[in-house]
Amino acid sequence: MVREISAGGVVIRNKEDIWWMAAIELPAESPETPSPGKRGLRSKRRPVLCLPKGLVDPGEKALETALREVREETGITAVPVTKLADIKYVYVRSWSDGERVFKIVSFYLLRYESGSIDEISDEMRIEVARAKWVKLDEATTLLAYRGEKQMARKALQYIETHADVIGG
Repeated sequence: MVREISAGGVVIRNKEDIWWMAAIELPAESPETPSPGKRGLRSKRRPVLCLPKGLVDPGEKALETALREVREETGITAVPVTKLADIKYVYVRSWSDGERVFKIVSFYLLRYESGSIDEISDEMRIEVARAKWVKLDEATTLLAYRGEKQMARKALQYIETHADVIGG
């Protein structure tokens, strides 16, 4: 079984006393988007909303990857707050060789620093249809993947117990 190590970020910002989280919408045809006919998929496909993440490059630390992926996939710059957790799962490469892959994704809580959401390169549009701010307290119903919903919950819990660290 192939192993993949990735990292991503839950980027938060407080605007007018509301906590927001950066999310990305996958293109209709994407390696991460289930194809029609897969179990549990409706004929009318809803946009797949997820957290920015990507493979850790050789020599790169997971936090560096999370910050890079956030910048590339959302157009914003963030600063680290804390590591949230690792999620682990197995998937089958449907777009390639059909190989089973054991994947570990390290997620970090990040605070928005600068930039405009969705100002990303044309090349990145292959991976990201658009990036947008969503209300953090609604993220668990909006995100597509169970592990990422857990990361949004952890981010919210962290904010509730560490308001002095986060600010806002």
